[in-house]
Amino acid sequence: MSSRNKKLVPQAKSALDKFKMEAANEVGVNLTSGYNGDLTSKQAGSVGGQMVNNICPIRTMTFSRNIRTKMNHELNVHYKASIIV
Repeated sequence: MSSRNKKLVPQAKSALDKFKMEAANEVGVNLTSGYNGDLTSKQAGSVGGQMVNNICPIRTMTFSRNIRTKMNHELNVHYKASIIV
């Protein structure tokens, strides 16, 4: 089976590497160019997560309101909406 992990624009490799280094600095992970096998899964995941957050930020808004189900009986309802920008 062939690998599906191919870059659509091979010329963007240097820009992606620079972006990865910036994301690693933001989360406090000591990333080096080349082999980084000494990183824990948590550290590597935090770098990848930071990259995703920077590429496609999600805006979350929470609001609530009171609804009346019966006379003199109110419930507080919370709504959470996410907008992908």
